[in-house]
Amino acid sequence: MSASILVPLASGFEEIEAIVIVDLFRRANFKVTTAGLSEGVLEASRKTHHLPDTTLDRVVSGTFDAVVLPGGQPGTNHLKEDTRLRECLVRHARAGKWVAAICAAPIVLHAAGLLEGKRVTSHPSVKEHLAGTHYSEERVVVDGKIVTSRGPGTAVEFAYQLIELLAGAGAVEEINRGVMAKR
Repeated sequence: MSASILVPLASGFEEIEAIVIVDLFRRANFKVTTAGLSEGVLEASRKTHHLPDTTLDRVVSGTFDAVVLPGGQPGTNHLKEDTRLRECLVRHARAGKWVAAICAAPIVLHAAGLLEGKRVTSHPSVKEHLAGTHYSEERVVVDGKIVTSRGPGTAVEFAYQLIELLAGAGAVEEINRGVMAKR
């Protein structure tokens, strides 16, 4: 059975992080749903334009194997302010599902109360917003069912870690034959 992944997107998301994770998850044959916080085309952090698969309103009550947040600003702040998303993250964490965030997005998990006492990493620019965590400068950190990563330069490693957790190391090896990322 293929893993189901929700990737919420807000205006100002980091292109590299969102596109890389969605691309690699779809190469792993995961059922990926990109959901905009609002209807229509979103402008990302570098002024590129993207049309999510659906809106958060249409899928927020569903259950996914993982909810994965790209970073970028002001996208991360928009995600952090969205009460629907916070409730979704908490519900998934309580259900034992995977919750993941890269770059600045771990602050969204922190705002939802999911990181207290956890080992985490993030982009260095938001480290001070992660009080109460055990901060690491590792490129990807897994603590329980929480996965965090540093930034655009770690997006492939972040996606591969999640693919391995959800589908096994063989899936990562198969995908990497075509992608040829440094591992």
